[in-house]
Amino acid sequence: MPPNAPPGLRLTRLTLRDFRSYPALETGFRGRIVVVTGENGAGKTNLLEAISLLGPGRGLRGARMGELGRRAPAGPLPWAAAGRFENAYGRFDIGTGTTPAAEGCGSAERRAWRLDNIPLRSAGELAERVAAVWLTPQMDRLFQEGASGRRRFLDRLVWALEPAHAREVAAYENAMAQRNRLLAEDSRDTAWLAALEDAMARHGVAVAAARRGLAARLNAVLAAGVTGAFPAARLDLLCPLCEALGRDPALAVEERLRTALAANRARDAAAGAAAAGAHRADMALWHLPKRLPAELCSTGEQKALLVAVVLAHAALIAEARGFAPLLLLDEVAAHLDAPRRQALFAALAALPAQAFLTGTDPALFAPLSGLAEGFRARPGILVPDEEFPLPECA
Repeated sequence: MPPNAPPGLRLTRLTLRDFRSYPALETGFRGRIVVVTGENGAGKTNLLEAISLLGPGRGLRGARMGELGRRAPAGPLPWAAAGRFENAYGRFDIGTGTTPAAEGCGSAERRAWRLDNIPLRSAGELAERVAAVWLTPQMDRLFQEGASGRRRFLDRLVWALEPAHAREVAAYENAMAQRNRLLAEDSRDTAWLAALEDAMARHGVAVAAARRGLAARLNAVLAAGVTGAFPAARLDLLCPLCEALGRDPALAVEERLRTALAANRARDAAAGAAAAGAHRADMALWHLPKRLPAELCSTGEQKALLVAVVLAHAALIAEARGFAPLLLLDEVAAHLDAPRRQALFAALAALPAQAFLTGTDPALFAPLSGLAEGFRARPGILVPDEEFPLPECA
């Protein structure tokens, strides 16, 4: 670990109640690298999802709150997750779950948060305390599916560094949805339409500027070679707003978008969506040694590119926030060849971040024996794995 590396964030205890497949779980973690293996359906991804929900956002699956409670004959149960964390400044506890009030109102969508047992108004208040980045098998389809998935991926990268970005995205999408509805109703309320287009322009340009800033910072880290043996990569934004921000002041870009939205109301009404705006952005990831876009790379190469991005993003968070984030890597070794697995394990050993890795085959993680703490996932429980004795230096 570099001598000047920022301190890491450590999850030392996790408690779950009626979360997904876990009726009740309380387990401690002492390792800086934690390996969880088990059969499909044993609850490995559920465990990582619970950890991801201890910070801002809807977690690594993006699930609705009503989907997270353990299933019962009458429907999903209220659920709770709590974690004890340690960093350079001490120990703190974070809890989240559905509230009794929400349950009594018949809603499973309401969610509450607590920091050291003090209620919080929103998860945004946790942003300065905890951060996590993740890689899941679902992200393997990122380069074969539509642009919306890549935009969500990009926005998650942004708001891990700039929590206010989530509010800008939500405000933009809310204004756009209202404008689409008015146009579908053939509304003649031009003042309302103009106000919504103004909101789209302001928030849309702010969203584009944040995405552009993230891409520049991430590419600088990728170019510096912090990802070790993983392929050199570059992230490109395919976004007219971002291109315009490279040439003109933000206010000028806002005014052009506002004018375009007003001029294209008839066309947008016929199409059912705005032809211009931040929602039209896309991203491309390049394998630089091969000069190939990710969608033309092999599955293993795509996984390696995503690992490179996640490691670079973790380094960015550590620099910007003053602590290394948690790394949640679900089935990350499955499509990596042996040299790339070794490169990943070496990178994780060198990082100050605490990493949680899952997989079905314990043999893939054998090189981590002596470095990682191991568990076997079985339905509803975690059992210490004797193949991974806790390192003395953990």
